[in-house]
Amino acid sequence: MEIFVQQCVNALSLGGTYALLALGLAVVFSVLGMINFAHGEILTITGYTVFFSLMLAVPAVLIIPLALIVAMLAAAAMERVAFRPLRGAGPTSLLITSFAVSGILQVLFQNLISARPRPVPIPDFLTGAFTVGPFHIGVIQSLSILATLAMVGLLTLFLKRTLLGMAIRAAAVDFPTTRLMGIRANRVILAAFAISGLLAGVSGLLWIAQRGSVDPLMGFLPVLKAFIAAILGGIGNLTGAVIGGFFLGAIEIGLQAALPEPVQPFRDAIALTLVVVVLLYRPQGLFGAVHSVRP
Repeated sequence: MEIFVQQCVNALSLGGTYALLALGLAVVFSVLGMINFAHGEILTITGYTVFFSLMLAVPAVLIIPLALIVAMLAAAAMERVAFRPLRGAGPTSLLITSFAVSGILQVLFQNLISARPRPVPIPDFLTGAFTVGPFHIGVIQSLSILATLAMVGLLTLFLKRTLLGMAIRAAAVDFPTTRLMGIRANRVILAAFAISGLLAGVSGLLWIAQRGSVDPLMGFLPVLKAFIAAILGGIGNLTGAVIGGFFLGAIEIGLQAALPEPVQPFRDAIALTLVVVVLLYRPQGLFGAVHSVRP
């Protein structure tokens, strides 16, 4: 029973990271109709912000807010420099641009910082565990679950209770009509990118806390898994992105626990096969893809 509970906590922790990244992808897709594969580099930027903040002896209380602000600014700059000039272009052009931005940032990280992983010291209190009855639950895993729930709750409140949030929801349904009502397109799209940057920043902090290092390619695998989770939940569907992230995390942790040692190297292949099987029966995703009228 103890092992089962531990595996459930691990699945929720990993799935929460995927869920936040998938949610960031889904927010941008719902408004602009594009998948931003440079989303993973925002995660990497968050990691390097933490690394250099520790090197420069920035007070610990400021490191997390600073990393999240840098992540949001990086996402906003990405939209302003790379994607706004292509506004109105086809989805293929936007997709290629996102790959180009990702590649450029990876090369800059490798040549201006280092191609090797840089260690990020993790505070001792994060590496421990606390006891709940007969169960021992890791602090990092618990924080990951709580951070995911908090971010999903705050985003829900923002989208439902604020004017800008309602404008984003309206733009996700019919952007041209939303603009006719006086909503500025640049403001809505910039806000969507900033939100995606914030979600990537939180994911980056959680990912670094589990890895203890940062490298130029750190964001590639998580954003690929997040893209799969977004497809699994229904591309552009915010609720589906969250559920898809947790579902993918449960599959990976379940296979890690269940597969015998000789089969472990094929874990990712088996996980993707299970995802394909699900999509064969639900090609629109678990909750259905969102198709809206684009700007």
